[in-house]
Amino acid sequence: MTLAHNPSRPLVIDGLNCAAVTREQMLRTLEGGVSAINLTATRPQAGLHDGLLQLQQLRQAVATMPDVARIVTSVAEIKAAHTDGVVGIIIGAQNSLMVEGDVTLLATFARLGMRIMQPTYNERNAFGYGASFVNDGDRGITEAGRAWLAEAEANRIVVDLSHSGMTTSAGFIAAAARPLVFSHANAYVLHPSPRNKTDALIRAVAEKGGLTGAVAWPPLLRFDVMPTIEDVADHFMHLIKVGGIEHVGFGGDIPEGFPPDEAKWKKMWGQDGIYPNVTGPMGDWYTYETRATDGLSSMAQVKHIWDRLKARGLSESDLDKIMSGNWIRIMTEIWGS
Repeated sequence: MTLAHNPSRPLVIDGLNCAAVTREQMLRTLEGGVSAINLTATRPQAGLHDGLLQLQQLRQAVATMPDVARIVTSVAEIKAAHTDGVVGIIIGAQNSLMVEGDVTLLATFARLGMRIMQPTYNERNAFGYGASFVNDGDRGITEAGRAWLAEAEANRIVVDLSHSGMTTSAGFIAAAARPLVFSHANAYVLHPSPRNKTDALIRAVAEKGGLTGAVAWPPLLRFDVMPTIEDVADHFMHLIKVGGIEHVGFGGDIPEGFPPDEAKWKKMWGQDGIYPNVTGPMGDWYTYETRATDGLSSMAQVKHIWDRLKARGLSESDLDKIMSGNWIRIMTEIWGS
């Protein structure tokens, strides 16, 4: 089964997606009007061997469904996938453990199609400190991190600081020569999660020409009750107010089918999971069955976000920038056309 293609639909980019690469998931993504996704192609804990293996597994999976998905490595390919009505899969990584031994390996990953990378995940690594690292505080970007940044920029990889700590994020932004992004992070002033970003950081990324992508994942929205699309809209509007309409995107992080079972979810993302300062404060309402934002439990529902933002007064031009225009501008500057 495939969906009827609507050539007039807007181009929409999801700046962070962790869902399984299955035919059913790609169809749900298309149903929600999403044209391309920044896919976490290598898991955050992956070293060199596992990272390479996971990239190969991704390519094998995508090869089985060319009518609904394809890997894209350029702006032109993203636009072509959109025109053809298939999901453009942008290969991304939420950590850089696979190159801790030698940052020149970033060139190899770029040749393998990697287009967006984060220097750190939630923990500390050779390049800096993650957002949930609490043992001895965030001491900022390291010298190895500066070398990582130089290699990433030289190889035209979009630098994503979503999971970096506050001080580490500030250090990377200050050292950067090109735009950087928070692909999926909300406003700390609205919800004080260590994974969200301060207004100062949101402005700093905007001043470098980058963007912050509003997130639908509940722990980045509120602790007390199940969040709704209105909470997501609140963060969009604050990001626009602080960073400007040219510096906001969408980074869904919708937990659809991931992890695949309740036991794994509890171990990773439950209240007693491995990141206690991120998910520990969540209320009793937060369970495996209710782990998604109300009204945004599936990629098929992403299209409803734009209706809520229209109701908040955003114009079609503003929505076009948020849906993909800002991402396309940054990708074009870093990747070329």
